[in-house]
Amino acid sequence: MNDIIKQIEEAQLKNEVTDFKVGDTVRLSAKVKEGNRERIQVFEGIVIKRQGGSNRETFTVRKNSNGVGVEKTWPLHSPIVEKIEVVRRGKVRRAKLYYLRDRVGKAAKVKELVK
Repeated sequence: MNDIIKQIEEAQLKNEVTDFKVGDTVRLSAKVKEGNRERIQVFEGIVIKRQGGSNRETFTVRKNSNGVGVEKTWPLHSPIVEKIEVVRRGKVRRAKLYYLRDRVGKAAKVKELVK
């Protein structure tokens, strides 16, 4: 029984997944269906959380839109997620960046990782 579930889950995984971590600023292209048309919408923000594993893995992206914080949680291996581009690498010391919710302006920034 367990082997059958593993085979189904492995079939749902994407072949190539962009390497990104919590604190990175990503530009996510997602498919949006409106009526009978389908278009790609870009959502750019800071990754504040990654959780789960295998085909159940999700990540949450937070952006500021007109002074209002917007967070969306996306399944990593979903066919809705077209591509993920890393805009900048962030230097953080936490696995979850929930403290960014309380911050406004420059205080809500994450330092850039310089290599």
